[in-house]
Amino acid sequence: MISFDLSDPDVELYEAARRLLVTAHHSENHRVAAAMRGESGTIYLGLHIGSKRLNVCAESSALANARMAQEPSISSVVAVSMDGEGQPQVTNPCGLCRELLRMYGTEATVLVDAEGEVGKVNITELLPYPWMRAAETEWNTLPPRAAESVT
Repeated sequence: MISFDLSDPDVELYEAARRLLVTAHHSENHRVAAAMRGESGTIYLGLHIGSKRLNVCAESSALANARMAQEPSISSVVAVSMDGEGQPQVTNPCGLCRELLRMYGTEATVLVDAEGEVGKVNITELLPYPWMRAAETEWNTLPPRAAESVT
């Protein structure tokens, strides 16, 4: 469930990503900045790295920074991109980032653009069914079968 009751730490996280984007923005190479708070409270920054053939998301570079600092998990994250007038705004994580973030912070909150208003949701709400190999689950999945028709 989305919450629009943002806290000072939520705003602080946004401001950290916004400052990075304003400083480093490039329309092709650095389109998105991200900030994430680790379990320790430390904020880690990340920047989109792009070329003509390859892009690395800002969220994944922030996560790499957190892991290199031995942060055990993340508690919150935000990504920021420029709007059409060159102003930073919250942007929602792509599918790859949703999957990656869920692996490192199952209780993490994500600041999201809820059609023009910033809110926050738990990462599990952005990706309710994460990608997993069958051998990695704690359950056995039955094969699909058609529902029996009632006549």
